[in-house]
Amino acid sequence: MTPDERKLLVKAPEPTLRRLPWYLAYARMLKGRGETSVSSTQIAKEINADPSMVAKDLSFVNITGKTRVGYGVDALIGILENFLGFTSQHRAFLFGVGRLGAALMRDSGLNRYGLNIVAGFDVRDDMADTYIDGIPVFHLDRLKEKQAEYGVTIGIITVPVEDAQQVADRILGEGIHALWNFTPFRIRVPEGVVVQNTSIYAHLAVMYNRLNSLNT
Repeated sequence: MTPDERKLLVKAPEPTLRRLPWYLAYARMLKGRGETSVSSTQIAKEINADPSMVAKDLSFVNITGKTRVGYGVDALIGILENFLGFTSQHRAFLFGVGRLGAALMRDSGLNRYGLNIVAGFDVRDDMADTYIDGIPVFHLDRLKEKQAEYGVTIGIITVPVEDAQQVADRILGEGIHALWNFTPFRIRVPEGVVVQNTSIYAHLAVMYNRLNSLNT
């Protein structure tokens, strides 16, 4: 990614960054169908959004469409993948190899989006020195040693909620400055640390609330 693209990435609002992968997924689907161009109106219709919002989102990506034609599908895919960081490989450790953690380690699709989970960590002795789909699992006590070996940049947290802050502090102590937090606990971190919270339970609460409102 060029310096100019990095500046654009920083300036793009978070809602835009959340929507851009939807556009990418749709463009990939169109490519699979043999389509060569797509308009912002087509994208908006597919994801049930306003065409002006889609056009504004794509303005952050520095891609130019043609009047009455739209955007080239191949160009759109390439630019979005690069802009979102999916073309670079980011090494990650996963902490808490329970059902959710193991499922993430088995998800080969994450590699397609630039995330390479190279090892898992757990405090259970029976998990130490095992493998999940070829990915090694180590005891948490070996974190310092393995970080020196792998030099990862991202820590994925799927531990029990009561352990989230303690594990996060330990991860940050080894020089990892980006956390993908799957627990409902809001981790406290110093400045200069990136935290992305993905609470499955929070999304369930929203869905249940909206479902209930339909039945009242």
